[in-house]
Amino acid sequence: MSQMLKQEAELADRLSQWLRQDDLRMSVLAVVESLNLPQAYVGAGFVRNLVWDHLHGYNPPTSLNDVDVVYFDPSEQTQEKAWQTEAQLNREYPFVVWQVRNQALMHTRNGDQPYTSTMDAISYWVECETAVAARSVAGELDIIACFGLTSLFAGCLTHNPRRPFTAFQTRVAEKQWLEHWPGLKVVVPHQPEAPTV
Repeated sequence: MSQMLKQEAELADRLSQWLRQDDLRMSVLAVVESLNLPQAYVGAGFVRNLVWDHLHGYNPPTSLNDVDVVYFDPSEQTQEKAWQTEAQLNREYPFVVWQVRNQALMHTRNGDQPYTSTMDAISYWVECETAVAARSVAGELDIIACFGLTSLFAGCLTHNPRRPFTAFQTRVAEKQWLEHWPGLKVVVPHQPEAPTV
């Protein structure tokens, strides 16, 4: 195993440990597992914020604004089932605000080519560190990280070049991540597009 793969495996183990220590997050993962949705994960701030909280020594952890449940079912023609599942979860498990989306349909909203899987879909999310997700499978935790976990654990906030740089700037400003987690480092790994006149 290469050094890089070994480091990623160690970070995934640490993240799994942090998830297991968080009763709320483990409850969420158990609920999502019970839905039996194909390729279903909980992503974005659910995972990202937990790491940022640990890096900043925040205890208790930052409250979750919402919980992003993503799955991949190309047989569905609309988001109707996702919305029904979301409404059901918000009725039955109101301890968090649920947001459920079938990623097999999200490419149309985003102007992308059709996605091929949940992991492919979240690889288009605006920040590289947001493109992480977790699920529980028979009690075992499965973590996917489209761009690896190293930058997340380094406290980086990295623009994903698959999305417009202006979208990244807007989200950083609106979400106020740098105010809440002041140790974060903004990373722009490429030359942003020139503004149009």
